[in-house]
Amino acid sequence: MRAVIADDSVLLREGISRLLAEAGIEVVAGVGDATALVAAIERLAPDLAVVDVRMPPEHRDEGLRAAIEIRRRWPQVALVVLSQFVEERYAGELLAGETRSIGYLLKDRVADVAEFVDALERVTRGDTVLDPEVVRQLLARTRQVDPLGRLSPREREVLALMAEGRSNASIAEALVVSLGAVEKHVANIFLKLDLPADDGQMHRRVMAVVRYLSS
Repeated sequence: MRAVIADDSVLLREGISRLLAEAGIEVVAGVGDATALVAAIERLAPDLAVVDVRMPPEHRDEGLRAAIEIRRRWPQVALVVLSQFVEERYAGELLAGETRSIGYLLKDRVADVAEFVDALERVTRGDTVLDPEVVRQLLARTRQVDPLGRLSPREREVLALMAEGRSNASIAEALVVSLGAVEKHVANIFLKLDLPADDGQMHRRVMAVVRYLSS
């Protein structure tokens, strides 16, 4: 197994590299920022990348965004994200698609070296390894998300009238706007609720109303 380690802390990076070397994992590069990480993946084509979430220049979520890019461009590379915290937005995005060969571990809960190495090996074999706290927070976030949260106030008004069974012409009359304006609002509602165009106009209308009522 060949691995790239990405962490802006030299001590932590070298510590992880030594642990992996002792476990028989070849560390082909250790880098300190997200740009260098992506370049190393492209140049060295490793089996595994161990990535810190917060790296230069802003020390926010650069590492996790780089992991998302790596998953998109090189899906064959196994990813293990290490973090002090659960970055819910990007963690959700990372796990939204194919979850094979992905791990998300919290640094302060990785106490056993053997378990850590085992997690890396499992991820490289195709497993998904998530810290239980990561799962808990992502599930809590999912329950709290308002499916209509992306809609503007006017789009919510249009959707409420759609739920009453009104046509676009009737909605335009009720809101005292043009039919074209209503059609634009309806199109935006479908887009923001992730209702694909190939489902047909009427089916998307029904699904939009269902989401409105369920919220």
